[in-house]
Amino acid sequence: VSCFCSGFTIVITSLWPYLQKIDGSADASFLGWMVAAYSLGQMVASPLFGLWSNHRPRREPLVCSIFINLAANIYYAYACLPKTNNKYHMLMSRAFVGFGAVDILDESVEAIDQVAVVTSNVLFFIVMFIFAVFETIATPLSMDMFAWTRKEAVLYNGIIMVGIGFQSILVFLLVKAAATRFGDRPVLLAGFGIIFCGFIILLPWGNHFPKIQWADLKNNSLVSQMSEGNGTVEPTGCPYEQTWCQTTPAIYLAQYISSDFLIGVGYPACNVMSYTLYSKILGPKPQGVYMGWLTASGSGARTLGPVFVSHVYTLLGPRWAFGLICGMVVLGVILLLSAYHRLIAFSVRHGRIVE
Repeated sequence: VSCFCSGFTIVITSLWPYLQKIDGSADASFLGWMVAAYSLGQMVASPLFGLWSNHRPRREPLVCSIFINLAANIYYAYACLPKTNNKYHMLMSRAFVGFGAVDILDESVEAIDQVAVVTSNVLFFIVMFIFAVFETIATPLSMDMFAWTRKEAVLYNGIIMVGIGFQSILVFLLVKAAATRFGDRPVLLAGFGIIFCGFIILLPWGNHFPKIQWADLKNNSLVSQMSEGNGTVEPTGCPYEQTWCQTTPAIYLAQYISSDFLIGVGYPACNVMSYTLYSKILGPKPQGVYMGWLTASGSGARTLGPVFVSHVYTLLGPRWAFGLICGMVVLGVILLLSAYHRLIAFSVRHGRIVE
């Protein structure tokens, strides 16, 4: 699990620069499909592998998923070799990587609260959708707003991701103590509130506008200046094709880092509480198919989230993209409050213990 998570983090920060390098025809909208392909593959595979694990030894689907994941990552590494259509080779490799990244658990036949199950799946969908937007847009946003080169964007966002990773470890420890004292549902609600604050902070404001990539307006083509070495100086800043760059204020670096910090607190809290509540709702034993559907709902979110944000961000800019995300967080809070009394442990619902 640690290897899979580490591999995903390494790939996601360098995905956009790698895509631009091996296929110049790829744009930010295609990046959304690239990120979504992983989760689409996972969404398709999760129920299938969950069903497989219910009827056969769990070792079989586990070994199969590891083999698929390994082969797909090798395919991704060599997607630059074909002469044409490199971006589609990358797309297929990411889909296969996702197909091999599934959860294998047992199934139980205990009766469960279907309303609570559906609500938990929807809440988990919202949580994963929000984070998919965040991880997808981080590199293009930083390159547009701070005029970072591809190399700088990979380096600096990689450092930020490392910081968020260590921060998440601390959050997981604190969340456990907070859930013991206040309960799972209040911690989940607080996590949504922190995420909301993170995206509110990220909304553009002020009178400073982002640097626009230099363009030859006469022939509408970009010109790269030759450097002293053998390479070229890549254009930096907000692409002039994105018309909102000329009317939308720039996002300050302090905003970006503050937002990263808050989302890095809220997302782990919501993630772990979603899993915790779901497992308690299902009962004392793991449920292969139900856990497969939870993973599928999260994968569906990580399929739609990147496609959504890449198109909205490219066409309308960060105000619309992050404003809509804030609206989605509010909807998640409303849903959580409306089903608050149903999101209780199996043993509590059946009167075995008092909450």
